[in-house]
Amino acid sequence: MSAGTDRLVAVDIGGTHARFVIATIGNDGTITLDEPVTLKTEDHASFQTAWEDFGRIQAGDLPKAVSIAVAGPVGGDVIRFTNNPWIIRPALVKEKLKVDAYTIVNDFGAVGHAVARAPETDFLHLTGPDEPLAAEGTISIMGPGTGLGVAHVWRDGAGSYRVQATEGGHIDFAPHDMIEDAILARLRRRHNRVSVERIVSGPAIVDIYATLARMENRATMEEDDRTIWQSGMDGSDSLAAAAVDRFCLALGSVAGDIALAQGGFGGVVIAGGLGYRIRDTLAQSGFAERFRAKGRFEKLMSSIPVKIITHPQPGLFGAAAAFAKEHLS
Repeated sequence: MSAGTDRLVAVDIGGTHARFVIATIGNDGTITLDEPVTLKTEDHASFQTAWEDFGRIQAGDLPKAVSIAVAGPVGGDVIRFTNNPWIIRPALVKEKLKVDAYTIVNDFGAVGHAVARAPETDFLHLTGPDEPLAAEGTISIMGPGTGLGVAHVWRDGAGSYRVQATEGGHIDFAPHDMIEDAILARLRRRHNRVSVERIVSGPAIVDIYATLARMENRATMEEDDRTIWQSGMDGSDSLAAAAVDRFCLALGSVAGDIALAQGGFGGVVIAGGLGYRIRDTLAQSGFAERFRAKGRFEKLMSSIPVKIITHPQPGLFGAAAAFAKEHLS
């Protein structure tokens, strides 16, 4: 990467959508994003054809640098996506995309970079002391969506940081009460091992809802997760509202467990569109109580600030930040 180059294409690729944006990195390190473009992965045979489509939309030459956040493991000769059929061969990125420099980062690793670089105004306080995330130490990050993304950021107190993406969403689920025992029992009929993302993710609301219905001997229609979330959030279905409350409790428990496991005592950040959409419900739910309920460590948990990141495009912002850290630091 030649000195002085400050424009790149940032890309955030998930199972359903690929988001593209032109990012500019200022001399002071400030990252600004143009208006993002969202393309459906199912409409494109490959990442390269989606890239070419974005180029046509821009109606001009694209920057000669790219940072790609991918929903799946990063590394090796071939990168495969978790929920779409695209592949990326890193050795061919420069040739295929006609760029001079590139970065490839896990999608939740990109969120970690966003948390590390975003201004304090991009965070909404949820629980714990109402103070900024620590400038030194570890910050835990988790994001319920289609699955459960988990990462952490370590800051040195002097402005430098490191991001570690993890597979923390696949740790074992630990029920907290009899209702969660029943949810676990339902899931165990389909899965020998039940991970936390089976309970703390967007689609998980279906099993939570069905468990509560069975406990009350209710006959319920087979509802999809979007319908349950909507009727639970708007209050039109009291059972769906109870399922949303139960989700918030479980999210609090898992967030506290992740903080303990990672040493995330400098702060915890809830990321992702789902966390943002239910922010008001989270604030009024039992999330905070469950987050703190760690026995002998309750006092420690009470000292941790918990935030929701409100940046509209943390994946794209974080992809640009990851590029800057790799090539411009």
